[in-house]
Amino acid sequence: MHAVGVTEYGAVENLHSKEVPKPSKPTGRQMLVEVKAISVNPIDIKVRNGTYDDPPDYYDRVKSLTQEPPNFHIIGYDGAGIVLETGPDVKYFKTGDEIFYLANPVFQGTYAEQVLVDERHAGHKPKSVEFIQAAAMPLTFATAYESLADRLEIKENEKAAILIINGGGGMGSIASQIARNVLKLPIVITTASRPETVEFSKKMGATHVVNHRGDIVQQIKDLNLPADIPLKYAYITSRTEQYLFPLAEVLAPFGKICSIVQAHFDMYGSQMMSKSLTFSWCWLASGAYHYYVNDKEEKHHQWYEKLGQYLEDGTIKCHLMKRFRLTAEGIREVHRRVEEGKAIGKMALGIDVPGEGEPFC
Repeated sequence: MHAVGVTEYGAVENLHSKEVPKPSKPTGRQMLVEVKAISVNPIDIKVRNGTYDDPPDYYDRVKSLTQEPPNFHIIGYDGAGIVLETGPDVKYFKTGDEIFYLANPVFQGTYAEQVLVDERHAGHKPKSVEFIQAAAMPLTFATAYESLADRLEIKENEKAAILIINGGGGMGSIASQIARNVLKLPIVITTASRPETVEFSKKMGATHVVNHRGDIVQQIKDLNLPADIPLKYAYITSRTEQYLFPLAEVLAPFGKICSIVQAHFDMYGSQMMSKSLTFSWCWLASGAYHYYVNDKEEKHHQWYEKLGQYLEDGTIKCHLMKRFRLTAEGIREVHRRVEEGKAIGKMALGIDVPGEGEPFC
């Protein structure tokens, strides 16, 4: 089969197409999937660059992908496709099902004609949703949902406010919708700096938008939020070290902060301790990466099934903003655009998008 990846980590030009063996027969709860569409996330860029550091031993864990035949690391995590074959222990899916999914971070990824997927990290694709739309959703939705519902422990209809850093990005735009439409918080504040990202963030559920290039503390004060709706939560999806101190200033005592962005920082000198604030990380792959299998892994499947329902009934809107043909050059182009840091929402690639080139070539 054809796949896109790297033999050597580095610049975007290192991404290339290669003919590689098809995945092995699915075992346990694995499914073999025919890939119809993928999307690109910032993690893909870091992995390709050789700079991914959420787990400090990541490249030790995946070195066999480039050091053993076919000596090729197929990148990619988000995808959508059709189940070709199921392992003996699969119970949620059958051959022919149309699904969206998240690939294992230490296995070969989704930039390929076929991929092995654990059923606990997949959901049924609604008939009303295109493959390319479905492929844009898994990583951002599941990460945001785990961050808000599990790490921050926000309760549905809670009388509280949340501040989401980078509301115009793929993660922030989904988190805004979860906060406003699923958890039903009365106030969802996001940050954005360009007119187009401000507008997009409001469409995605923000009730207020502040400029992250300005004084966030003063801007939050100027909102004059109701006294009975405390700013209790903050969600960081960009530059943890830059926002920790101002967030500690604006959050109510006993509030909570969750970040998904690795950083080196010091809390000393902030209001973190004086307000008894809680800080937590969220990395969606924690259980799978550390071989810790518990009910959380089953919950991921339940979340993806919820996502399908939310997309069907309009509770969650797909944040796909640009489509590309699923070729090696298409993937390189999306990598370039994500790397620029100016993307709005998500960009995805599908084999059915018109254009030149054979899929994955």
